[in-house]
Amino acid sequence: MRELICSTHLKCFWLCVTGCFSCADILVETQDFERSVMKLERPQRNITVMSAILCALLLGFIESGALAARRFRGGRNPQPRRVQPSAQYRDRGETTESFSLDFTAVEENMDNFMTQVKNLAQSLYPCSAQKLDYDMKLHFLENTSVTCNDGTPAGYYLKESKGSRRWLIFLEGGWYCFNKENCDSRYETMRRLMSSSKWPQTKTGTGILSSLPEENPHWWNANMVFIPYCSSDVWSGAVPKTDQNDYAFMGSLIIKEVVKDLLRKGLDNAKILLLAGSSAGGTGVLLNVDPVSELLEELGHPNIQVRGLADSGWFLDNKQYRCTDCVDAINCAPTEVIKRGVKYWGGVVPERCRQAYEGKEWNCYFGYKVYPTIKRPVFIVQWLFDEAQLTVDNIHLTGQPVQEGQWRYIQNLGIELRNTLKDVPAMFAPACLSHEFITRNYWTDVQVKGTSLPRALHCWDRSLHENSRNNKALPKGCPVHLIDSCPWPHCNPTCPTIRDQSTGQEMNVIQFLMHMGFDVQKMAQQQGMDPSKLLGMLSSGS
Repeated sequence: MRELICSTHLKCFWLCVTGCFSCADILVETQDFERSVMKLERPQRNITVMSAILCALLLGFIESGALAARRFRGGRNPQPRRVQPSAQYRDRGETTESFSLDFTAVEENMDNFMTQVKNLAQSLYPCSAQKLDYDMKLHFLENTSVTCNDGTPAGYYLKESKGSRRWLIFLEGGWYCFNKENCDSRYETMRRLMSSSKWPQTKTGTGILSSLPEENPHWWNANMVFIPYCSSDVWSGAVPKTDQNDYAFMGSLIIKEVVKDLLRKGLDNAKILLLAGSSAGGTGVLLNVDPVSELLEELGHPNIQVRGLADSGWFLDNKQYRCTDCVDAINCAPTEVIKRGVKYWGGVVPERCRQAYEGKEWNCYFGYKVYPTIKRPVFIVQWLFDEAQLTVDNIHLTGQPVQEGQWRYIQNLGIELRNTLKDVPAMFAPACLSHEFITRNYWTDVQVKGTSLPRALHCWDRSLHENSRNNKALPKGCPVHLIDSCPWPHCNPTCPTIRDQSTGQEMNVIQFLMHMGFDVQKMAQQQGMDPSKLLGMLSSGS
């Protein structure tokens, strides 16, 4: 009980400070909050209610202060703003005394004021002094017939958030193997991705899996689930280990069994389930978001809203820069490895996509082909210059300057990705050279057109909520279709830091492009501008 109230206190107050939600939204979302409060002793109950009231007042305080400060700077005396009761309470017919607020005392010291508010949020309730457990704990599947590649039990990591009706299930990535030879090699070199024998008992979430609001401002209080990748099949296989099969490929079955287990741990009361994943896990989201929703409907839970978040899993079936023999997952052409893999894994694809590509189901592993067949809402996160895509296309950035043909190929990759993403309504595509994003500690720092990914995801949630209320208009100032237009890798100044592979030194945008073989003089001539002006634009990220 105390954990529930503690979580609600800190969540409500933090999000009031950051302006993400109103306190009323938090209390409505928190299951049985009112009944939980009434079970507390009177002193605790009073503190809890006062905290909620303080949250609501703080929002009005900050908003009024910002308006007063603007008026003051404009040369007019700030007029005290009267705080009106919320519509929720006006509708109940209750009266609330309004009062005046004067912000001239804090106008010149707002940063320090906000620091003090955040400190207050952390010390407001005694539970903030407790050591909070942020780790996810390992659980093996109850159905022991669904296993990892080597027959060891599959499982998942879970951190419950008492009272929250939002769940996030994350699918780990890690390439794949597609025949006995390269699966044997994978087992020797990357056994963690094929066996659960040495999985740790706990795991700490990062990025969107973090339980810290400063690292994960929108999803930090959700129930967090991390499913380790141990099936090597892009989360699509359905073949058990037998005397004839040296390895099991049961990725699609693992997801379904995890969902079934979670229904007995609180998922049955969920309002929103976000199926997320990176790399092969991102492709796994595209392949499984509809089947997961259909499974929940079959099991009697049609009201759980299932959504997808696919990170770095939007691969292209394009022609390689240099064709090589198909001996492993890294050097083999994308189409060829998937064609072989589907047969070896017993790969299962969504029914609508299977019908669209009957006899050629391998097409469903490529984002721009499977996406139009998906019924549930999916948010796409994709670097325009994805390192894994370049690797399978045989562009290996080993620290040496690239050749002119390679440079053109890299630029064309960005163009091709933009073209495949242009009709995706909810997406975030920075012009950076990287791979995987949503679990990185810098995921709040990268921006596209001034908007960060956490902000875009928050806007997406709001838009889906408004659509459910038959309000099709997007909230103002809340974009969800964000794609960089600049043409070169790392032309976005907020891209993650790149290091010279030979020296380990950080490189700025110009140093990186020069290192890649970028010819400033030639490019400036093509653009019809002075080279110094082009360098200035690159430095500023224009």
